[in-house]
Amino acid sequence: MICCGLFFRLQTICSTCKRSDMEHGHKHEQQSALSSIISWPTRTMYRLYMWTIKWAQTGYAKVALFLVALTESSFFPIPPDVLLIAMTVADRFKWWLYASIATIGSVLGAAIGYYIGYALFGSVGQAIVDFYGLQEYFTTVQARYEQNVMLAIFAAAFTPIPFKVFTLAGGFFAVSLPQMLIGALLGRAGRFFAVALALRLFGKVIADSIERYFNILSILFLVLLVGGFVVVRYML
Repeated sequence: MICCGLFFRLQTICSTCKRSDMEHGHKHEQQSALSSIISWPTRTMYRLYMWTIKWAQTGYAKVALFLVALTESSFFPIPPDVLLIAMTVADRFKWWLYASIATIGSVLGAAIGYYIGYALFGSVGQAIVDFYGLQEYFTTVQARYEQNVMLAIFAAAFTPIPFKVFTLAGGFFAVSLPQMLIGALLGRAGRFFAVALALRLFGKVIADSIERYFNILSILFLVLLVGGFVVVRYML
């Protein structure tokens, strides 16, 4: 009888331990899944950063910078600053050249974005707008353009505000193309040359800081990117 009682008690203890292990394992899986979801943006940004570093060290870096700047003005999601920073850190004495390439590409891309908005909105522009969910911002951008075309595109060029919103909307609402391009030139040149010059002067310190605080900077970048859409919607 005593042996049966002990056996029953041992079974109960083992069952309790198994349930505890299963609950712990399930909780650990949930925590791992949550951790994976939370860390996904920083991991993605780090892979992108390493990709740009790799491009910056090849003979195609200038072409890549130009193409990224060109396409970002109309549909590509990643700003050319990422590649510009990597290239300038790799060769700080060519900071002015890299800033010039990014500026020229971005302004030409603005003209392409304008054309898409003006002549190809139904076939191409609408797809871009739908993909990024920009439709609701067009009315706000139109009001901004009606106040001052050059100032509106200048602000968009110099801030995290999605530049493609203004280039596509500029063509769609048929604003003055020369004024838009002048504003884009001043804003984008000011932004890219300021970034490149800062890297020329403090490149080593900035590069070390990027490596050391990459996760924080990635989150900050995403916040600024999302904040750009918020600015377009509620503040402009």
